[in-house]
Amino acid sequence: MTILSNLEDGVLTLKLNRPSVFNSFNKEMALLLQEELKKAAFNVDVRAIVLTGEGKAFCAGQDLAEATDTNGPTLQSIVKDHYNPIIELIRSVEKPIIAAVNGVAAGAGANIALACDITFAKESASFIQAFSKIGLIPDSGGTFFLPRIIGMQKATALMMTGDKVTAKQAEAINLIYKATSDETFEEEVTAFALQLAKMPTKGLGLTKKALNASFKNDLTAQLAVEEELQTQAGQTEDFTEGVSAFLEKRTPIFKGK
Repeated sequence: MTILSNLEDGVLTLKLNRPSVFNSFNKEMALLLQEELKKAAFNVDVRAIVLTGEGKAFCAGQDLAEATDTNGPTLQSIVKDHYNPIIELIRSVEKPIIAAVNGVAAGAGANIALACDITFAKESASFIQAFSKIGLIPDSGGTFFLPRIIGMQKATALMMTGDKVTAKQAEAINLIYKATSDETFEEEVTAFALQLAKMPTKGLGLTKKALNASFKNDLTAQLAVEEELQTQAGQTEDFTEGVSAFLEKRTPIFKGK
């Protein structure tokens, strides 16, 4: 299987599994990841999602052997049918999605990581906007997310030069949430994912929905979104439990409902 899936304690781990080619995407892996994300969206047992890679790399982007195969998918199809749906799903699944970047994240691999809600990376990992090296433009939402995360100047420079950014540098410029030592990486990611999975995940999903809306709204429109989604959050079982636990001075038990 090109995607390994494991659900434990409310945390679904999706692992890109083509380590011999640094987990570069082919059609099979892209479509399977789409299917796994779709299933996770409707699985009430999934409270948080971790996306990571098998072996030494997170994802080296597109498998160029497939992209240059005369019998393979066209570049247009690769972007339209493989990557665009993945990015749309990452943003639309109303559950926290954590990118656990265990090694190099290049090209589409880097931009998929940046589309996730929260990104951890090993200190030995790196991020590369590799598209310019072969005469292409950044895809997989890169031109949308990167300038919004780090600003237009830095985003433009990284995209045009294809320079490597270490995990520590990525954290320093707010490209990612946290760079962690290789030795404690898995432990920290797991602990963080479990923390989110035990939280009021219906509310977390609505928070994600509000953040998505903020990309296109002015202040007045965003205030209206907050009003609508806050009303929905106030009708959840988790809100009732959270208030009761606060008043009773106990630890709340959230169910994501």
